[in-house]
Amino acid sequence: MRKDQVAGVLVRLGLFGLLWLVITEGRPGSWAVGLVFVVAATWLSLALHQPPGWRLRPLGLLRFVPYFAWYSLRGGVDVAWRALHPRMPLNPGLLEYQLRLPTPAARVFLAGVLSLLPGTLGARIEGPRLIVHALDLEQNLPEALAELEVRVADLFDLRLTGGKDD
Repeated sequence: MRKDQVAGVLVRLGLFGLLWLVITEGRPGSWAVGLVFVVAATWLSLALHQPPGWRLRPLGLLRFVPYFAWYSLRGGVDVAWRALHPRMPLNPGLLEYQLRLPTPAARVFLAGVLSLLPGTLGARIEGPRLIVHALDLEQNLPEALAELEVRVADLFDLRLTGGKDD
């Protein structure tokens, strides 16, 4: 077991022990049963824990937040403009985009924040393919999706696979 794993086990044991102490109001006699439950809760929490498959990079987050805020505002204005425009300039449809993000967790995150691009929504992920619903297929969506994918990769410290960045 690595040092960080041992530390994780000790932290969980401590937290579950503290919880037992609070629940039993500190009664010393409760530890005969409490020790079994603390160890069982620690083991169960470790058995059920699934690592996310990526790590958040603080510098990537500092770069992503302004990007997200700007494109969220821009996307909202674009959709409002289309809805209020007398001719409603729409050309809706589905677009298939080949993802280069290596992990499923990062792909799901990208699909979730995709709505920040003007008039877009992640409809489905099928392995390395993302199906995008767009209000206007005449926009340059593949370029915008590639830029968003680079930002998400930077946020989670991932290397894109396939394509020009490989």
